[in-house]
Amino acid sequence: MTDNLQPSARHCFVCGVENPAGLHIRFFNTENGEVRATYTPPEHFVGYPGILHGGIIATILDETMGRAAMVEDPNRFMFTGKIEIKYVKPVPIGEQITVTARLTKDRGRVAHASGELKLADGSVAATATCTLVEVPPEIIEQMDEEEVAGWKVYPME
Repeated sequence: MTDNLQPSARHCFVCGVENPAGLHIRFFNTENGEVRATYTPPEHFVGYPGILHGGIIATILDETMGRAAMVEDPNRFMFTGKIEIKYVKPVPIGEQITVTARLTKDRGRVAHASGELKLADGSVAATATCTLVEVPPEIIEQMDEEEVAGWKVYPME
């Protein structure tokens, strides 16, 4: 399955392989054109006792939907222009979750995506939609070369 593994950054909060405070989530392209990841939230991301903080849920959905634009092109960088999240049920700490996302409309510079976060029992805990906007080439050109070079597929540990 590692041939479907999307690239990761070195210091990104969600996918950064070298970020000591990050989530370290690895994302995979699926055969049906979606992006998928699994994650087991640790205690230090708690909101209410035993429950994952809603901001972390939003962050995971945001990243996953942004990565839906990368299924065909791993270097297609887009940022979130608008996001809407519906929290359906609490997400327990210490239990594996699965998050998926897909593009729903792609107009080139602007795209729309939807995503969902499911609990271990398969029930939906949160859904989201977003508008994605292409990062302008001049912004990418201004990025730190070492950080851009760190955007690659890292072997699974």
